[in-house]
Amino acid sequence: MFQLKNGSNRDCDGVTRRDVLRVGSLSALGLGLPDLLRARAMAGSPGKEVSCILLWLQGGISHIDSFDPKPEAPAEIRGEFGVIDTKVAGIQVCDPLPRLAQHQDKFSILRSLNPRNGSHGVADAYMMTGHPFNQSVTFPSFGSVVAKEKGDRNSMPPYVQLGVAIDQRFGGGVAGFLGDQFNPFVLPGDASSPSFTVRDVSLPGGVDQERFQRRMKVLETVDTWQAQFESSTSALEAADTFYEKAYNLVTAPQAKKAFDIGREDPRIRDRYGRHSLGQGCLLARRLIESGVRFVTVTDGGWDTHQNNFTALKDRLLPRLDSALSGLLQDLSDRGMLESTIVLTLSDFGRTPKVNPSAGRDHWSTAGIALLAGGGIRPGVAVGCTDALGEQPTEAPYYTEDLAATLYHGLGIPLDTTHTTPDGRPIQINYEGRPIRELV
Repeated sequence: MFQLKNGSNRDCDGVTRRDVLRVGSLSALGLGLPDLLRARAMAGSPGKEVSCILLWLQGGISHIDSFDPKPEAPAEIRGEFGVIDTKVAGIQVCDPLPRLAQHQDKFSILRSLNPRNGSHGVADAYMMTGHPFNQSVTFPSFGSVVAKEKGDRNSMPPYVQLGVAIDQRFGGGVAGFLGDQFNPFVLPGDASSPSFTVRDVSLPGGVDQERFQRRMKVLETVDTWQAQFESSTSALEAADTFYEKAYNLVTAPQAKKAFDIGREDPRIRDRYGRHSLGQGCLLARRLIESGVRFVTVTDGGWDTHQNNFTALKDRLLPRLDSALSGLLQDLSDRGMLESTIVLTLSDFGRTPKVNPSAGRDHWSTAGIALLAGGGIRPGVAVGCTDALGEQPTEAPYYTEDLAATLYHGLGIPLDTTHTTPDGRPIQINYEGRPIRELV
C-alpha cells in the first residue's frame, strides 16, 4: 500500500481499503477481489461530464525521436536528437520538445504501447476504435460511441473532426455499424488560414434568417408528404438526423461563436502556434467549451520514411510542441482540464534503426501515446521498451487497453453493447483493461 496525496489508501491496482474490507461480504455471494476489480473497471468513471480531444498524428510518429529517447543506444538507433529533462524528475524527452517538457506535470506518457500493426488504414481503424480490423464489420470510432451514448449538447454536434482527412479505407474515424447519424461533422482545411470557413454553419449569400425559416417549412412539408408513401428505413432516419443537426448548426448562436476562431485573444493564438495543428487544437477547445463532446484534430506528414530528422526538427515536433502545450495550458487556465481528456495517438512507432534515406520505416511492436486530463493521473511515464526501442519490456499495454482507459475516463461502461444491423451484439470493449498506472 502507499499513501496518495489526498490521504486515501490505495494499492498499485487502484483498490481502496474500503474495497478490501468489502471483499469479506462479497465472498458470501461467491465474489472475490478479482470480481470487484473487474466490476470497478467495467463501471467507468461516474459522476462527471467528461469530453475528449484526440490529436491524431497521421502516419506514425517516431517514438525514439520524441517521447521514448534512447541516448545510450548506438548512433544508428538513437538518431540525431539529444534529450532534455522535463518538469517531472526522472522523465526525459527529445530536445525538440522544450515546451512539452515544461508541461510534463500535466500529461503522462505511455511508453510500453504495442500497436500490433504496421499498416496505414488498418492502423487508423484499430487505434480509433480499440478493435482490430475485421472485414465483416466496421466498428464505430470512439467519437461515434460517445455520440451514441451521450447525444447532442447545446445544439452542437457531439462528434467533430478537424484538419486533414483521416484514412477511412478500413473504417477509421467513422460510425461503422452504428449508422451514418453518428458519423462526425467533418471540417477539412487549415484553421490557421485567414480564409478558413466552416461549411453548413453560415447561411448562403442572400438568404436571411426569415427566408431560411420559410425554406425549412417547405422542406418539412415535402418530407411529411413523402413519408406517407415510403416505409421508414435506417437511411431515412439518418437523413432526418442530418437535417436536424444542420438546422441546429445554422441557427444556433453558440455554433457561430464557437467556430469563429478570430474572437480569440491573439496572445492565446500565438501560444498554440499559428499553424494548422495549433489553431486546430484551439478550435477544438472552443468546440468542447460550446458543447461538442468529442473532437479529433488530425495532423498529417508523420510517415517519415525519408529525412526523418529534418521533418521532425523543422516542422512536425515544433508544431506538436506548441499546439499540445498550448492546449494543456489553456484547458488548465480555464478549469477545463479535469473535464477534458486529451489523448495523442498515432498509427504505430517507427523502426529503431535509421534507414539509408535518413528515415525510419513502419514499426508494429512499439509506439507511444500521451494522455492528460479527465481524471488521468498526470506526470507519469508508464512502462518502457528495451534498449533499442524494439518492444515493451515492462508494463506492456495494447490498443484495447487504451480504449478501455478512455471509456473509463468518459464514464462509459466497458460492457456497453450495441447491435449491428444483422442483429449481432458487440461490446464496445471486451479485451482491454484500464491502464492501472493512470486511473
